[in-house]
Amino acid sequence: MNLPDIGSLSLNGTASKMQGAPAPTLPPDIAEADTSDRGMAKLKSYAEALPYSIEPNSKMQDMLNLIITRIVQCVEAKDYDPGFLQWESMLTYWTMLKYPMPKQKRIALARIYYHMCTTPGMPTHIVATCADGFRALTRSKKKISIEDLRLPWKPVFKILSKDLYLTRRQFEITQTSWYMGYVADNARRFFHPAAIDEMLATFLPNFNGTNLDSVLATQYYMVTFLPLTHPQSYLPLLFRLWESVNSYMYDDRMLQLLSRLAEMHVDPTVSDPARINEIPDDAKSEDEGRPDWPKTDCYPGGQWSGVYSDVGIFSDHEWNLIMCKCLASMEIPLADGGGSLTTGPSADKEAGFEIGRVPKPAWRIASLAHIIVYSMAPDSMPSPPSNMPTPMATTPFGGSGTATPHINDAFNLGDYLSAPLGRAGRAKYRTYLGGSKALDSLAKLIASTESFFHPTNSGSWTADLSAFIKYIVYDFNKRWHEEQDPACKTPRNRRLTRDMKRELVKSLRTVALLAMFSQESTTVSNIQSCLKSMSVMEPDLILFPILERAIPSLESLVETQRTMAVIKALGAVAPAVVCRDVYYPGAKHLINILELLLPGIDLNDPSKTLCTTAFLVEISQYIMIDDLTAYDGDAVDGMAIDMETPSTKKQLRSRLSEAMPMLDFRTHHENIEPGQERRLTRAEEDALLRDATGAFADWVTSFLRRVIQLFENLPDERGDGTAAGGTTEIQIIDAVAGACSQICVHLSEPLYDLVLNLVYDYATTNVRANAVRAIHQLVECIANANPEKTLARFLPFCSRNIRAELEGGASSIRTTSTASTSLPSDATLHWNLAILRGAMYNDGRAVVKYKEELLSLLSLLHDKTLAKRGFSWSGKLLSSILLTLTHTYPLENRFVNPDEWESEGGPSVQEHRHEDEAGFADFRANHIRYWGKLYKPEEVKISWHVPSAEEIDFALEIFKDLVEPTLDQLYRLLDKDVSRDAIWRNDFCRHLTFVRDAFSGIPTLVKEYISSEEIRHAMETSDILNEIPEMIATVEALECGFPLSDPQDERYQYISTLRRRYGEFLHFASISLLKQGEENTLDAVHMLIRSIRTYMLEYGDNRDSYYIQSDQYNTERSVTRQYAGQKIWPRAVFVRRARLYHSARLRWNSIERRRGLLEDSLIDDVLQWAMWHYAIVRESAQSLLESLSTVYDGLRRRCLPTLYKALDPGTEDDRMKGALWTLTSSIFVKYAVSEPTLANQFISKVFACQHNEKPSVQNRVAALLDGCLNSFVEPCFLIYRIENKALDRALRQLEGILPSHGQNDSLVSRCKDKRVERIRMANKAIEATTDAILKIAASTKTHWKYAIVAIRCLRTLIRRDLPLSPAIAGYFMQKTHDAHPSIRYYAQRALMKVSRYIKLRTYHHDVVDLVLEQNHHPLRRIVKINSPSHAFTQDFLKNFRKPVDRELAMREPLLCDKAATGWLAWGETMDFFLLPPTDGATQQWEPDSAAAIAAIRDIAKDMTYWKKLTGHFSSENHNETISQDHVSCVKSIFQLLGDEPLDAMRPVLEDLIKDSDKNKQRGAAELLAGLFGGSKHWPGKIQQRVWDWFQPRISMIFGQSVKTDTMLIWTSFLEYVFYNKDPRRVQPLVDYLVDEFRLIDYNGESSFDAVKTFCFFRAFYEELNWKFWPWTEDILRQCWPQISSEHDDVRAYIAEYLSFCDRVQWQPRGSMPTAEVVVRESRTAPLEQDVIGSRGYFHREHVSELVKKFKIWREQRLPGVRAFQSTYDRVGVTVCKWLWHLIHDTHAMPVFDYILPLMPELFRFTELHDNDELSSRASILLVRMCGVTPPLSLVNAVLDAIFDAIQNSPSWRVRLKAIPLVQVFYFRQMPVISEIKLVEILEVVCKCLDDDVIEVREMAATTLSGILRLSPRRSILTLKDRFVRSLKAAYLPDRKAPTYNRALRQRHAAILGICALVDSYPYTVERWMPELITSVLAEHNYDPIPISTTVSKCASNFKKTHQDTWHEDSKRFDEEQLASLSTLLTGSSYYA
Repeated sequence: MNLPDIGSLSLNGTASKMQGAPAPTLPPDIAEADTSDRGMAKLKSYAEALPYSIEPNSKMQDMLNLIITRIVQCVEAKDYDPGFLQWESMLTYWTMLKYPMPKQKRIALARIYYHMCTTPGMPTHIVATCADGFRALTRSKKKISIEDLRLPWKPVFKILSKDLYLTRRQFEITQTSWYMGYVADNARRFFHPAAIDEMLATFLPNFNGTNLDSVLATQYYMVTFLPLTHPQSYLPLLFRLWESVNSYMYDDRMLQLLSRLAEMHVDPTVSDPARINEIPDDAKSEDEGRPDWPKTDCYPGGQWSGVYSDVGIFSDHEWNLIMCKCLASMEIPLADGGGSLTTGPSADKEAGFEIGRVPKPAWRIASLAHIIVYSMAPDSMPSPPSNMPTPMATTPFGGSGTATPHINDAFNLGDYLSAPLGRAGRAKYRTYLGGSKALDSLAKLIASTESFFHPTNSGSWTADLSAFIKYIVYDFNKRWHEEQDPACKTPRNRRLTRDMKRELVKSLRTVALLAMFSQESTTVSNIQSCLKSMSVMEPDLILFPILERAIPSLESLVETQRTMAVIKALGAVAPAVVCRDVYYPGAKHLINILELLLPGIDLNDPSKTLCTTAFLVEISQYIMIDDLTAYDGDAVDGMAIDMETPSTKKQLRSRLSEAMPMLDFRTHHENIEPGQERRLTRAEEDALLRDATGAFADWVTSFLRRVIQLFENLPDERGDGTAAGGTTEIQIIDAVAGACSQICVHLSEPLYDLVLNLVYDYATTNVRANAVRAIHQLVECIANANPEKTLARFLPFCSRNIRAELEGGASSIRTTSTASTSLPSDATLHWNLAILRGAMYNDGRAVVKYKEELLSLLSLLHDKTLAKRGFSWSGKLLSSILLTLTHTYPLENRFVNPDEWESEGGPSVQEHRHEDEAGFADFRANHIRYWGKLYKPEEVKISWHVPSAEEIDFALEIFKDLVEPTLDQLYRLLDKDVSRDAIWRNDFCRHLTFVRDAFSGIPTLVKEYISSEEIRHAMETSDILNEIPEMIATVEALECGFPLSDPQDERYQYISTLRRRYGEFLHFASISLLKQGEENTLDAVHMLIRSIRTYMLEYGDNRDSYYIQSDQYNTERSVTRQYAGQKIWPRAVFVRRARLYHSARLRWNSIERRRGLLEDSLIDDVLQWAMWHYAIVRESAQSLLESLSTVYDGLRRRCLPTLYKALDPGTEDDRMKGALWTLTSSIFVKYAVSEPTLANQFISKVFACQHNEKPSVQNRVAALLDGCLNSFVEPCFLIYRIENKALDRALRQLEGILPSHGQNDSLVSRCKDKRVERIRMANKAIEATTDAILKIAASTKTHWKYAIVAIRCLRTLIRRDLPLSPAIAGYFMQKTHDAHPSIRYYAQRALMKVSRYIKLRTYHHDVVDLVLEQNHHPLRRIVKINSPSHAFTQDFLKNFRKPVDRELAMREPLLCDKAATGWLAWGETMDFFLLPPTDGATQQWEPDSAAAIAAIRDIAKDMTYWKKLTGHFSSENHNETISQDHVSCVKSIFQLLGDEPLDAMRPVLEDLIKDSDKNKQRGAAELLAGLFGGSKHWPGKIQQRVWDWFQPRISMIFGQSVKTDTMLIWTSFLEYVFYNKDPRRVQPLVDYLVDEFRLIDYNGESSFDAVKTFCFFRAFYEELNWKFWPWTEDILRQCWPQISSEHDDVRAYIAEYLSFCDRVQWQPRGSMPTAEVVVRESRTAPLEQDVIGSRGYFHREHVSELVKKFKIWREQRLPGVRAFQSTYDRVGVTVCKWLWHLIHDTHAMPVFDYILPLMPELFRFTELHDNDELSSRASILLVRMCGVTPPLSLVNAVLDAIFDAIQNSPSWRVRLKAIPLVQVFYFRQMPVISEIKLVEILEVVCKCLDDDVIEVREMAATTLSGILRLSPRRSILTLKDRFVRSLKAAYLPDRKAPTYNRALRQRHAAILGICALVDSYPYTVERWMPELITSVLAEHNYDPIPISTTVSKCASNFKKTHQDTWHEDSKRFDEEQLASLSTLLTGSSYYA
């Protein structure tokens, strides 16, 4: 049913003379509060906005004290769930009421929440609640800072670092890591800056460059934990690490950190070192030290001036790196097919999934924009301001960078193309755009990407580029306004300047105007946002270009897409058009735009209509629509201009017309509009605008006619009369109505009357069945603006017509179905009902006057409307009337306050206007000056509708006279002797609809009170089980404007009694209809369920929903926001805010509803309907149950027994399905499963559903069980045994602040006792549940589907805090070889979990170890690192190669499985292991698990078990590798039982090893891997026995028996064995692999033996990774001579090994491997010094050797088809593969040190036509190289190498490949390429235009245009002159002349150069271009080929790229030039 949403019961205006309710009185403690207290000032503004008095602050503070006291008591008693959660939610609701929370309490609460989050073992849902609570409390930087609160960082880090990476047997993925990351991110500003050194000392040792996971994890810790206030000490290190790592994921996090730093440090005081000592350091955790490393270099003495550097806080070098990343982030493809961008993402594939479990970084595009904007400052000499007009000009670069390179005038044209471009600039100093380096960099970036904004060149990158400019202007605007604030701390000399603002807009404007025509919605919305911000920043620069595009597009019918683009753009710049504060001259264009937009209202083009209405809403909310020409100008404001003088008027009119459609942009100067010689004064602007408003009346009339025409053309409504057409039509009607509403509200009185008459005339002379809904909305719009006039016009007319229609028999045919079609003869009735409903909208006081008429009309309608639509709409009318009478709502939302709107004379009400507008008369005559007015909260006055006594009496009269008698009739209909036929059904539905609609119209009439008896009943039957009543939160009702709130009032009693009677009837009817249960009662049942919904839910904010209001408020703010952090808003925003606050108070009163006996009965009824035999009824009842459960506590507990009963055998199928569907709902399944005391019954009942085999029932059971498993979690109550001292201290601190401190210890102890009792009951229940499930699982009668669920439940019930029962352990063991694969899978994982937990309980020290899964193995020793040095590191690594002395290793810890520290820096300690003693006993496990282990032992010692298990392991499948789960299962068995099962397993294993079948081999590998994994800590003797058995078999397993299909199986076996293991533990295997490798035959007849050895060896070295270091050089010495091996496969392995060597040999080159030294040297060492060692050192000698040998091999190269067998080709392919691996590695930087010497050879490879593989590999390698940022010192070297190939290569093919590389490398590395180098690039490419080979010439031209397009526009004119001169000089002699070819080549070169210049401006026409095209190029159109083809190709390209903007571009050409262009193009019609 479609009731008027009270939520929109006036979104808009009201009767012009009508005033709202009287202002309420404010409580004294709010009224008299100190206004400097922001919290109280805010509360006061909220309180003043409401129409009723709110509670005093003192009362609400008492309530807050109670809530906080309860939170403290719950935490003290460890009653986290439900107690703490209950009261925490109350705190959330309390904060919605906007009362200020005292600072001390906020701080103390935040501290408690933080310590709760960081208590190990805290359940995840509690951590989630606390994390959100902590963020809410600390979000505001003004309310709480580090001076108020310090927090320890270690507790979060401990939990995060332990949880982040999983062991191989862990499979439970929790959200702990995500929440810890979230908490750390929000808490980091409270970490003391003195902790920075300790953090670095903790994190840096974990950084291992050879392992991407460790790199990403360490980086995550650094960027998340390190305090941002003092980055001086660590930022250089972060940059050095960043440069050395090639990873996209690394970039994202780094950019996010830099964006935060850039913003924070515009204020220099933040980073003052003195603050470190000033901030109290009182929040250290126990194990936290405070090392204080010397920092004299970055903390100098004296006055602190901030961390500013060359560009913002970054050095030039750092800035260039950021800008390179910025260019790469746009992901723009070049001639390389995008390949040069893939190296980072490829390297990231090495990372594990775990790093994805922490919060994702901010989007890099937003981060980059933030960095650039906050790095802007007036830090250099400004260039002269650019002053070029947008549409024709490109982004200007007046002197950006160095001065324009130039050619010496005395230049000899002889050798024209080798002329230098002039390397030395004229300027002595460098200038930058706007005087800011960051702005200059941005402008270059935008200019270089300009062509990618164009719609014809769009792709995946367009959305990123458009988002980038959107964020740039958004952040700039935000920063600009922050710096206007008097409290801004940015020094004045670092602030943004007006020049910078203007230059920024100029440099972004062109691309924004290009992209606004994009076809992609994301791009368009980004551009709209960008244009909006820019139009607020520099309106004159943005508005006119947009008008110039919009007006022609709207005048001539261009394609829809373009029209929509301009309408959206106009909407974006609306503030510049109508807000006089934004841009005073903009408003005069409005009328013209509005007139052009009228055709936009078009039913045939929905998208255009939606755009147009959005624009109209945007515009009309800022203005008054009124004709001002009627006012006498002179009398109005004493303007110095006489409007009546005809000449003046004419002059102004002509000026107005000049300034609009025909805009001439060629004479555009600063701040002067096109077509004007000077800037007009405000008075002149007002005069023009005043004159323009004369067109408003015509426009409004045309608009309304257009709307009516649209309504008339709507498709016919659907049968049920709900809507015309489909969803699109509904959207259109809603959008048009929204626009009408906004326009009507802002009409002046005369224009309103005009509109009212128009609508009245239409509505009273037409009846259109297709527009009933539309006319309702249209009348609603005008009623919204003036209900009084609307009712006066429409009510008598409608009433008359309705009565006449009813007399004539309209709606007299009885129907009840929603699907029934209404008769055409009823159309007039529906039309008039719709109009009447619309007119009843918005002010109850206007309605009261028609009381008698309405009462009689309602009575008549109720009696006479028998058709479904008739009685439904009558009910809606009743509901509308009651809502209008009884609800509290704002009456209007005009753009000025009511008193201003009504003002008749007197001084201006607008103080903050400009000086030259002093003293104007009333608003009405001068409203144009107020357009777009913004308000402060305290200035807004809201008129509310508050129900008066007459309105309430009228409402009660309706109930008395109409509703009560109808209710009596309903009771009579249920009498036993009444026959229930179709008439009965119709009467029942009719009457019930009427009553239901009446009650749905009074949700806020009567305030509900809950008696103490009812509260007690609710507590006893609450869904919250086993909790003391004090800890179940209850709310006290608050004031929220209920008209009837006194229970003693007779009116209150009457309506309450009637409502109760209505509820009783619903219960009575339910019972009656349930008994009847026939199909023909379906409609009645539907109506009954809807009525129950109304009775139970229609109260308080259910219609004015808080969350809907909140969304609408946020939407309205985002639509009207002009800049971030805005404080003054349009008035409508504050009206919406007041409404949101009102609904928050209503929400508070609706949180807890009364649940008495009647409500319980109705809940039972709904439950019965949810299981009824008609699915359609079941669905609506189930939906109602879900809604009820959110409001009525106790519902779930009440319903469960009934639902369970419906699952019993013998229940009919429909009822059972209903019960299953209901249970599947999350409200039931979560509740029943997560509460241990309920879970047993739930699971037993659901498992018992096997009895019904019907597929539809079983499908429901499956869905239910799936939902059950998602909510079923491992029980663990360890948290209650954990003491957190920091949390206890925080509780004491908070108690000290609370007034009632210490008075109720007995409550805490009662709460604690209850919690203990609750856990005892839970444990008992879990035990029972486990037994019940085991019984089901073990039963042979259980179906396999149920068995799978049972085993999953049992696996979940394995607990870490209690040992497992032997029965379950035995069951899991048996099921590891079950016939069903899923059961095997879960059983194996369960067994892993069992063994993990036994190990954990055996080796834990305390409870914290248990919850963090921290083992303390007896053989582990923590060794202190006393003297870290590079020598120590080398000794540590060399030891891995030396076989271990077993005797020594049993006494001293020598073994190290994880080399986790020491690569970058050594930590203080490291974990080592002892070898187990030779004769020691096998492992002793905890005694409590002995029985479970015995059960496992009994099964594992039986050989048949292993036969069955391996039968499944080695069953036929397609797995090429071993299964981790199989291995871990075997490992778990051997770990638990030692060697006891070995004798039973060995024969089975031996049989498998002997069998050569692939699957059997895989089974053997899995058993062996499990055996080695489980035997790691067995006593030495037993381990030796295993090795004695295995060693003789090694050569067989890895030698003879390996085939191609088993090679990968044994490779994966080796990977498993060597993973995180000290190689000395498996010495025989290592020896075998190394020996085999030494004996390898690289060139044998078959490559298989060599490949097999390499494959196994690769598994060995890759798993060891850094630990392989001591072997690398020896192995390399062996491999290096073989790089020319005959076998491709072998060479591929060698190439991989070469790149692996480089990674493993990469080592930082600081003087000492300690965190302190690394950090200090990164800061103090010169840039050239490679502290991180990221350059390529290791292979330099080999590369030199290759360079020499390639010359020899090249001469020896075989010719023809055998070429690929040459040593030259073989080595070439190997080298390409090696460098390819290196480029795609995390550590890619060394590649440049190796590629550079090899570059000439690589270019030679590219031209080999007889070896495709080598040439393509070399080409791709060179392209990919361009995507990696090279070391700064090598940038020029790389370019020189490419130049060398271009200039000196004898082969034209090499030149052809090398030329495009210049463009790719230049674009990817543009920020680091110097100006001089750019000149050299242009020189080299220009020389190639004169190449002998035409392909090379053409490629050079393409590259030149690309480079010119991607580079600032400096060299263009120089090049143009040069090419034109050389063209003139290139005289063509006779064809037979010997010089002909040379002359032709020279002329072609010049033509190519000119074409390149033209092509480099694809979307604009430069001022030199028309002449160049028409005078120079056109002359050569008929030259010999290839000149003529080049010219015509250039011309066709020009035509294609300028087609879209030709109407603008053509203005650049004169008539003669246009004619010449037509000839050039052939097909002159295009330009005619």
